Amino acid sequence: MNATQWIIFILIVQVIHFLGTWKLYVKAGRKAWEAAVPVYNAIVLMQIIKRPKWWVILLFIPIINLLMFPVIWVETIRSFGRNSTLETWIVIGTLGFYIYYVNYSLEVSYIQDRSLQPKTATGEWISSILFAIVAATLVHTYFIQPYVIPTGSLERTLRIGDFLFVSKFHYGARTPMTTVAAPMVHDTLPILGTPSYLKKPQLPYFRLPGFTKVDRNDIVVFSWPADTVRVFFKKEKGVKKPIDKKSNYVKRCVGLPGDSLEVRNGYVFIDGKQLELPGSAKPQFDYTIYSAKGVSSRLLLQKGITSFTRKYISGPINQEQVNGLQGYVVGFNQSANGQIELYTGSSGIPANVISNYRLSLKEVTDRERTIPLTADMVRALKSDSSIDSVVQNVQPKGKRGTNLFPQSTDYPWNYSQMGPIYIPKKGATVDLNLKVLPLYKKIIREYEGNEISVAGNQISINGTPTDTYTFQQDYYWMMGDNRDHSEDSRAWGYVPENHIVGTPIFIWMSFDNFVDANGNPNKIWKWKPRWDRIFTTVNGEGQPQSYFKYFLILLGVYFVGNWFWKRKKSK
Repeated sequence: MNATQWIIFILIVQVIHFLGTWKLYVKAGRKAWEAAVPVYNAIVLMQIIKRPKWWVILLFIPIINLLMFPVIWVETIRSFGRNSTLETWIVIGTLGFYIYYVNYSLEVSYIQDRSLQPKTATGEWISSILFAIVAATLVHTYFIQPYVIPTGSLERTLRIGDFLFVSKFHYGARTPMTTVAAPMVHDTLPILGTPSYLKKPQLPYFRLPGFTKVDRNDIVVFSWPADTVRVFFKKEKGVKKPIDKKSNYVKRCVGLPGDSLEVRNGYVFIDGKQLELPGSAKPQFDYTIYSAKGVSSRLLLQKGITSFTRKYISGPINQEQVNGLQGYVVGFNQSANGQIELYTGSSGIPANVISNYRLSLKEVTDRERTIPLTADMVRALKSDSSIDSVVQNVQPKGKRGTNLFPQSTDYPWNYSQMGPIYIPKKGATVDLNLKVLPLYKKIIREYEGNEISVAGNQISINGTPTDTYTFQQDYYWMMGDNRDHSEDSRAWGYVPENHIVGTPIFIWMSFDNFVDANGNPNKIWKWKPRWDRIFTTVNGEGQPQSYFKYFLILLGVYFVGNWFWKRKKSK
């Protein structure tokens, strides 16, 4: 909806409110016209229902107002003696229009000294829960949002099973664009599996003031620009989502508006200079490890390496054994001699499972293994006498990868070699021709809402021939630290400024075994806390700092102090 449409919509709401409440305003000792003046009528209504005037602010905050409207409807009819449970449900079920019936058809009197205290324990409980939800939704929408790392695209900087607090106020909270949505959930209602929102009406993009901007090397949470997925890992027709209901992704910002970015042999260069990552970053690249004696799984685990596959050889297995292996095996193959090859993650198959299901297994130790490694892991392997070589895997320049930005044969890029690419900046103008168009087509058409047509060599935007384009907002380039196993800007391009959500500031909990070998959520009793990652920082220079022990000390001081205070008070 544009500004004119919103003004008309607000005026319609005001007319509906006036027609349904003016007589009640009069019975409460106010003037009829006071029900018609926008904002002022809400302030007067708060006085009528004996609620604080600051509630008016909540009525104009998207999502929060959806929770407040039913409260106001109920409080309005109760101010005129309509207190029954039935009428409470009717006014909510009719979206407040029951007030019309009270206004025109019932003889009601205004209750000047109405008690605001719930009359039953149930009422007290409902009131407390409601305002807890309002407070939590306010914090979740505008300040801090919890987030869990579900994939390994940022390993080992952020790990699968890290539970984060994401700050929305650092860059300034993006106000909701989707005005009708369930609070505290994202795009899908739990259990029901249906969308949690209505696509219309939509508010225009607006961001509250922040105290910093997205900086180079920041880890950023953003709405995935390419998202048309209703449910992940389920093949079906794509859906078009509002910006703020697109799936949230987390990556590192390596390119800022106005940068010229290039990827050489997997490393990022900005304006011709190699990007220096902060000390807290632990980028990984694929390496081929070779040992004439075989690359031992035990050795890899001793070096802290866990992102690899193990191979077992087994004889025929029955259905019971197959069931027992679920959650451990990621794939299998039957060899020509009838033996079954089983593939697992780095954890392998536990000894108790092998014993309980009477499995006869032998692990195959290959001479070569390709594994994502950090620089520290590479140094540790090279220093081991049993390892003959550790060589980084790099795709050659000019070899075109699949499913890569900008999806054009004119750009033979791959994950190791890409660019140079200009990162668009708001207000900047670029020359536009058929060669350049694939780089900016999605920006012009989808992110900035223009129509593009091509006739021969002539490009037209909104029906006007042109050979330049001026960008309407800033754009960013996001990449995962697990460079060869991250779907990021190299696959789908730029991240618009209006897609930015916030930045992670804290890991408050972290679990190993958060997912099974197939990437599915594990049973909660299989999770293992990573004590060294609990209460650690995310961004910044140097190694992540854990504050867990300080938290435990403060918690202990609180409980001891509270015990002494209560003891003193009782005396």
